[in-house]
Amino acid sequence: MPLWLREYSWRQSGAAVYLSLPVRGLRVTAANIFCTERYLKVSVPPFLFEAVLYAPIDETNSTAKIGDGIVFFTLYKKEAAMWESLTVANVNKEELQHLRENAVLKAHEKAKEETEAKKVLKQEHKKYALEATMKLEEAERKRIEDLKEQERQKVSEELELWRSQQKDAEKQKRVQKERERCEEVDQLKEKKKEKINTTRIPNEEIPKTKLKPTKGHGSCSIFSENLKEEQLPPPRSAGTIKINFTSRVFPTALRESRVAEEEEWLQKQAEARRTISADLSELEDLKEEEKNPDWLKDKGNKMFATGNYLAAVNAYNLAIRLNNKLPLLYLNRAACHLKLRNLHKAIEDSSKALELLTPPVPGNETARVKAYVRRGTAFCQLELYTEGLQDYEAALKIDPKNKAIEKDAEKIRHTIQGTVQRS
Repeated sequence: MPLWLREYSWRQSGAAVYLSLPVRGLRVTAANIFCTERYLKVSVPPFLFEAVLYAPIDETNSTAKIGDGIVFFTLYKKEAAMWESLTVANVNKEELQHLRENAVLKAHEKAKEETEAKKVLKQEHKKYALEATMKLEEAERKRIEDLKEQERQKVSEELELWRSQQKDAEKQKRVQKERERCEEVDQLKEKKKEKINTTRIPNEEIPKTKLKPTKGHGSCSIFSENLKEEQLPPPRSAGTIKINFTSRVFPTALRESRVAEEEEWLQKQAEARRTISADLSELEDLKEEEKNPDWLKDKGNKMFATGNYLAAVNAYNLAIRLNNKLPLLYLNRAACHLKLRNLHKAIEDSSKALELLTPPVPGNETARVKAYVRRGTAFCQLELYTEGLQDYEAALKIDPKNKAIEKDAEKIRHTIQGTVQRS
């Protein structure tokens, strides 16, 4: 049973009702207060205050202040009038229950309306934010386009200015060359005149019309042809120059090529062609790219990545038949055999890859580490832990900073120790 709070005081004006409810020793929060236009309740279990108000109030603007052991309510009336009492007198239980249910129902409806209003307001805010973002992006895009247009115009103007400067420079060069040519012609004329004056017979006069220079721009061209005819050297003797070009299989020039890599590629292709023509007559129906070991290796890698290990093994098998000197083919096929639990075949392919990866150089360190790890894994799955540990230790010698290999090797050591202790 709740303990009813009966002690309270109230006063009123024409517009509001002021209610003071003592709650000493109780911790009251806003969650403990429930108010509608005709119903007011303060519930702090096990204490309860409940009032069916005399007239409707404006619950939206009404307030409640909590402090110093008192809850002070300011309830604004919907209609300005003086109340005869704070609560309605002579209310039976059924009416009180009906008022409670109506109050709760109205509170739920109001909360629902407020939620919907908040939802609509939130959507409007999102819409406004989206529109604002789109406007900002449009403004930024326009600004960038304007900058691009300005830069384009600037570059076009600079290009036009450069072209005009080039034309002016070429024009000046042509004028300068013409001037120099005229000066050379004048000098040659003077030399020729001096030579004629020194070699002519005394008292013999040269007709003035021949030596009289003409004025203007044509003075250069009158004598230039005669001088050129006199100064022409004799024709050269005919001959033949033989040029021998280095024979090339590749279209690039020799200075742009890597001879070692090209020779290796040609040897592989020649060996593959010999293999095909010798004992692979059944592969005549294959396409040209399907006869390339590198293409088949890439095909097998794609099949392995998709989990189709049998198809990958078939691709590697055909590639090895075409060229059995590529260690990566055996190494990749060993990985497929591990996935298919063909452990003995995985050991054979890893061992063959290690035979081909000789001599051990920095360029094949990664491939040798993979070969040792895959063979060691196959040994361990066959419960040959000693041989597996040897391969893992060999991989660690090549790559001592590989934490994953070191961790697996430590697990194998613990397994070997456990096996020895059980025996």
